[in-house]
Amino acid sequence: MKKYLTTILALSLVFLILNSCRFSRIEKDLSPEHGDFLSKVRYIITKKERKLFLNLPFSERENFIKEFWKKRDPDPETEVNEFKERYFKRIEEANHLFKEGGTPGWLQDRGRIYILLGPPEGREKYPTGYTFDGRPMEIWYYGVYPIIFIDYSYVGDYELYILSAQHVAQLLKASIDLKPEVKMEGLIFDFDLNLEKLPGNKINVQIKVQYKNIWLVERDDKLETTLLLSLEVFSDSKKKVWDFNEEYSISLGQNEIMGTLGKSYVIPVDIELSQGKYRMKILLENKTDGKKVQKTINFDL
Repeated sequence: MKKYLTTILALSLVFLILNSCRFSRIEKDLSPEHGDFLSKVRYIITKKERKLFLNLPFSERENFIKEFWKKRDPDPETEVNEFKERYFKRIEEANHLFKEGGTPGWLQDRGRIYILLGPPEGREKYPTGYTFDGRPMEIWYYGVYPIIFIDYSYVGDYELYILSAQHVAQLLKASIDLKPEVKMEGLIFDFDLNLEKLPGNKINVQIKVQYKNIWLVERDDKLETTLLLSLEVFSDSKKKVWDFNEEYSISLGQNEIMGTLGKSYVIPVDIELSQGKYRMKILLENKTDGKKVQKTINFDL
């Protein structure tokens, strides 16, 4: 049975690799016009549409392109497709606005966000960093959401800061302008754990979660969420001897958000136990997106 499953998995992997290579080969063989179309709509085409386009014979691709834009036309009764015109206009503007670096403006992170969300309501530039000796940074504002770009290599290629990636996904979800697929994967919800022994059979537990990995949602001009922490301590005989459950609310205004760069949200919990060997189970949940992470640790007093 194990050998059979191994064979199935191996064949599945081979199929996926061959399928990926096939689509890559098809894409390379596209005509210049069709290749340009697929490249330009990369921010708004769905995976399903892309796969369908690549599987179509050459004679049917022009009709696909017409239908692609037609179903995105906000007012089909008019001769002008406002969505299409706005999309290509933003590509031109992105190329004009973001000339630094070695990548065309519309392919940079700033260009992508500009195309999808439009011009920001506010734009702040920090050529020497937000702090005195930091990396060059730009902060764009769409409502309460700050979108942060950092030039890590000092050559003008500004990259989207990961905390801002979740803000962008949230904005795209609510957007009635451009409607691409919202990709929320990539945000790793995790925590670091530190135990410190204190006098008198006490122990201090610190749970540290990087702010950039906490999914926040906009409420009343703030970014908020609630973390639910559950701790259980078991004796050497596997008997539960202590438990703890608490909710922690996080609420950040615009000025406070910048202060979270590179920092963690820390939850301290003190425990008092008799001498012995123990096992602790820690469960942390972000109630906004439902993500959970659980860890166990052995310790003795």
